[in-house]
Amino acid sequence: MTTKKARLTLFSVMLISVLGTAGIALPYPVLAPYFIDYPANDLTHFMGFHPKILLGFSLAIYPLGLLIGSIFIGALSDHYGRRRVLLLSLFGSLIGYILTAVSVVHESFIGFTLARLITGICEGNISIARAIGAELHPHIERTKAISLVYAATYAGWLIGPLIGGFLMIYGVANVFYIAAVGIAIAYVMVFFTIEQRENKKTQDETFWQLIRENNSLTVLKHKEVLPLFWFYFLYSMGLNAFYDFYPVWFVDNLDFDSRKIAWATVALTVCMIAVSSFLVDKANHKFGEVKLMIYGSFALAILLVIQPFSDASWVFLIFFVIGGWIAIANGMVPTYLSKYFGHLGQGKVMGLQSATFCITNVIIAVVGGVLSVLSATLVILIGAGLIFASMLVMILTKKQQTRMIQAVLAQEK
Repeated sequence: MTTKKARLTLFSVMLISVLGTAGIALPYPVLAPYFIDYPANDLTHFMGFHPKILLGFSLAIYPLGLLIGSIFIGALSDHYGRRRVLLLSLFGSLIGYILTAVSVVHESFIGFTLARLITGICEGNISIARAIGAELHPHIERTKAISLVYAATYAGWLIGPLIGGFLMIYGVANVFYIAAVGIAIAYVMVFFTIEQRENKKTQDETFWQLIRENNSLTVLKHKEVLPLFWFYFLYSMGLNAFYDFYPVWFVDNLDFDSRKIAWATVALTVCMIAVSSFLVDKANHKFGEVKLMIYGSFALAILLVIQPFSDASWVFLIFFVIGGWIAIANGMVPTYLSKYFGHLGQGKVMGLQSATFCITNVIIAVVGGVLSVLSATLVILIGAGLIFASMLVMILTKKQQTRMIQAVLAQEK
């Protein structure tokens, strides 16, 4: 591969990340008003259940699918090839969004939830995009490529809800149809810009053997991965406590409406995009992954302690700074996985990261939902404590990881 081709591939992967993530995020501002404020229908009042119960189930089914997909899609791309699996999963996402829209039109709750589950499973393919970015090294430096893919992902999370909120006036079903159009564009980009690389792995395993014996969770059999796994488990648990419940804190403490919450999200996301695009790779060269995970988690824990006690005049600035430290710590995890454990399968290790984030999201959503009845501030402070605990994991295992890093570098020489 030439450097020019590598840059075109990276651009395609970034565009795929923007479109794919925007498609994921686009329905989020749509579902709550659809279930709660819209006139009653067979979908939102299925079998007489309260609409909020049905909404909760609908919101949970998608990350459950994402968790399932994250476990095996990246690993399958190690075996069958990135392009082939990415195209197949994007096609599945496209069908999932279309079926979701059709279910809304026909007011079928069962169809709606099954379509959301299928979409979630297929969109576990974000691990493939990260793996492709990592494999562009040495044509494009690994940290730079991964941080740019992350920046594109953050952009999708920013663009998607904004588009969804504006398009809802044209009908809920049309929002999902438009999300399908975004996925279709991503499919075309993959088809024409990403090459099918030769796979050196043997093809004597069946599909189900691959899923059972070669999924992302099998990475945990390697003990040297466990320090990073436990760091990221605690870190993402704390981060999801912040992500899921800062809107509740805004409503409870500052009486913010959806527009003001959106502006705080913009402040958070804009800084994440800027730092990922321009600073993460430079900071990595200067300090290294382990130090930046320690510094980043410490700074983020402190900021999450400060944030719940801030007032409206300071909160947007605090959110902006929080976004920068999230980008730094987030960018180090896939770089570390790719650099030192990529030999286990780039798709597999990136899938482990995605699966870990999904399972912690499910856990903190359930536990935090109960605790938020008492106080959203309490949930965010618990999140800060979990992130601080993740920092302690890195500090306590620093010598062990240094020895592992030295061994890997020695093998490369």
